[in-house]
Amino acid sequence: MKNENIERILLEVEKPSRYVGGEINSIKKDINENTIRFVMGFPDVYEVGMSHLGSHILYNLINTVEDVACERAYAPWIDMEAKMREHSIPLYGLESGDPLSKFDFVGFTLQYEMSYTNILNMLELSNIPLRWSERGEGDPLVVAGGPCAYNPEPLANIVDFFVIGEGEEVNLEILDIYREMKKGEYTREAYLKRIAQVEGIYVPKFYEAEYNEDGTLKSFEPISEEFPKTVTKRIVEDLDSAYFPDRFVVPYIESVHDRAMVEIFRGCTRGCRFCQAGTIYRPIRERSVETIMNHSRTLLQNTGYDEVSLASLSTSDYSDIEGLVSRMMDEYKDKKIALSLPSLRLDKFPIEMIEEIQKVRKTGLTFAPEAGSQRLRDVINKGIQESDLIESTRNAFRRGWSTVKLYFMIGLPTETDEDVMGIKELAYKVKDEFFAIPREERKGNLKVTASTSCFVPKPFTPYQWFPQDTVEEFDRKTLMLRKSIRDSKVNYNSHDSKLSFLEAVIARGDRKIGEVLIEAHKRGCRFDGWSEHFNYEKWMESFESLGIDPHFYANRERDYEELFPWDFINTGVTKEYLIKENEKSKMAELTKDCRLGCTGCGVNNTFTGGVC
Repeated sequence: MKNENIERILLEVEKPSRYVGGEINSIKKDINENTIRFVMGFPDVYEVGMSHLGSHILYNLINTVEDVACERAYAPWIDMEAKMREHSIPLYGLESGDPLSKFDFVGFTLQYEMSYTNILNMLELSNIPLRWSERGEGDPLVVAGGPCAYNPEPLANIVDFFVIGEGEEVNLEILDIYREMKKGEYTREAYLKRIAQVEGIYVPKFYEAEYNEDGTLKSFEPISEEFPKTVTKRIVEDLDSAYFPDRFVVPYIESVHDRAMVEIFRGCTRGCRFCQAGTIYRPIRERSVETIMNHSRTLLQNTGYDEVSLASLSTSDYSDIEGLVSRMMDEYKDKKIALSLPSLRLDKFPIEMIEEIQKVRKTGLTFAPEAGSQRLRDVINKGIQESDLIESTRNAFRRGWSTVKLYFMIGLPTETDEDVMGIKELAYKVKDEFFAIPREERKGNLKVTASTSCFVPKPFTPYQWFPQDTVEEFDRKTLMLRKSIRDSKVNYNSHDSKLSFLEAVIARGDRKIGEVLIEAHKRGCRFDGWSEHFNYEKWMESFESLGIDPHFYANRERDYEELFPWDFINTGVTKEYLIKENEKSKMAELTKDCRLGCTGCGVNNTFTGGVC
């Protein structure tokens, strides 16, 4: 650590291990004048960032390039930030201790809209100007990617360029171009012009937005014909042969997910109408069982973890999930290596398999019916029946489980009060299944937890035209449900409606929202996703001071002709398909799983890799 002041203040903050680096498998390279320096910024605390699989992949991948040094930086917690400001210590890369302003690239992953003020805070702590228009030749290039980058416009005046889609290949390409240009006539402007030609790269400064008098977008065009009108996402066509790290950085302190993670496939064919990930990650691409076994084996050897998690959007949809789990259990059971299968669907819930897996380590069960009534589950195309949940929980209770978590959303399109009360009824039916078992055969003390989040309409879903419920309506429905659930065996949790409202504003925001983000940052907003730091009043003051109505973005129904700020991005799934799905939703008409036959989303017209 180069700055002695850092060592001194670490004794005065909570969890100093967040800020020291030097962990097992971290990569510290020798830096010279020819080294290209990249820092991956994660806009949340260390423990959250260290649990993000994509960051592990890109950190290790970039560091495979000989003349590139990739470091990490996380948002300092409130106490550390105060000490850094007090002692004038800039935010630094964990591997070298050097300020972020010394790097060539500062990258951010956009996983959650409510972390955007942390990005601004991290830039300010690094003494890097917040807007790209204020940065000069000596400043780092600020780049962002991740799922929220599919609507980059709220950050269009802050980020120099965006990576749209999967980053493995394109990140290396932009580094190659940087290296090449640095040998010749490099300028910031020339570099940005050059990479704006690379598929999957969006450079906001080369595009102009015009607005109608009513605030809707009138036009969105490149400033010159040399820039593409449409930016097409990047995908890794052959996931099985794609780069995957053989080691992760192992934190000194407990992270959110303390385990090895192996991604088994990308994409999802289910077509849940609320799910943005189901659109932007199409088409489906799988790793083979053999490749997954090799990755998990080397990761466990090189990290010392005693648990491996099989990551995907819907793990039980892996085409040979039984064969894969069987192989893993054969190899790991006697070594007491636990296997974790997150994201299991109710209609393909392999209870016998789960029972076998959990002989190593037993945990509670989590299910996501999403809606309380069958009508509403059909509206959102969830594709599961109430009987799927009842049968799965009955089997689980008979095999000794007694803790069940149920996740729902409120505010879904066409929702009625009867649908909301269906959440209570479903939770009570699950409880009844437990007590239907003879007393002498029951195990454990039943605990059913029903949690509701507030629905947020997202770009590139059939609900991108849909008005979100108002905060008052969310609160009315939540209170109605809370009052009705009066059973010591059933707990009810709900999400903050005001936070979801702001998430909806930013998710469908345009360039004007960027100034709100900067204003909210100036007023002290940061760690907005953390309830103890979320300050709704400061956000509302920020909107008011700029004369921007947040309800315009969250609570307004759009018509099909409206131009959206994200319409220039091509995910492969056509707008016509999303409109068709929106109309089918109104009639509670189901769309089948793509694996059972093409539903015409259009992705196979743009991308050749994978199955759809």
